[in-house]
Amino acid sequence: MVTLKPADLAREHGISPQAVRNYERDGFLPRADRTPSGYRVYTEVHAAALRAFLALVRAHGHTIAGQIMNALHEGRLDHALTLVDRGHAQLLRDRETLDSVRKAVGHLTEAPSVADGPARTIGELARRLRVTPATLRKWEEAGIISPTRDPVTGYRLYHAADVRDAELAHLLRRGGYLLEHVAEVVRQIRTAGGTEALADALSAWQGKLTAQGVAMLDAATHLSAYVRAVEAG
Repeated sequence: MVTLKPADLAREHGISPQAVRNYERDGFLPRADRTPSGYRVYTEVHAAALRAFLALVRAHGHTIAGQIMNALHEGRLDHALTLVDRGHAQLLRDRETLDSVRKAVGHLTEAPSVADGPARTIGELARRLRVTPATLRKWEEAGIISPTRDPVTGYRLYHAADVRDAELAHLLRRGGYLLEHVAEVVRQIRTAGGTEALADALSAWQGKLTAQGVAMLDAATHLSAYVRAVEAG
């Protein structure tokens, strides 16, 4: 069996040996055996784990990548796969939202009617977008959405235009855009003005979705290789 040092694993990825040791400490790599003098002894299985973890970071982010590796090392393969599935589901949802926004852009000059669908409460819209009501209130403060109020209860009511604006805000926020930028894009849609900023934002987000999809394919390949390596002993 080929044995490796932390520096050997680190060199492949351009990271420090200390980072490798930290990943082991946090459960992202399986525990290494020790020499009588206390030095860590890594194997090709650890190398496969590191490749899988770093690929997962690029695809799903550091937190989820760590949770996936922790689950694997705790013997919870199904939970690890569930976390992966959730990432793919979110990517699909982002693609669908992007498509819906693009369709909305084709009708910028058409003022959405209240009759386009029943008004939603803040809780209903929050569940639709998978955000918190507090997030929707922040978007309202930023001028991104402008719900009406029920004349009897005083509760916020979100009509078709508000839902469209909220979906657009959610998409752009996931793309890393600041609230000020999102508010400007939404204003352009409302006034049926120039859409250059919107087109640029959607194109940039499309590129991010494509890159993430490719990263997920790469992560799946490395994760599968690691699972097989563990099974092989």
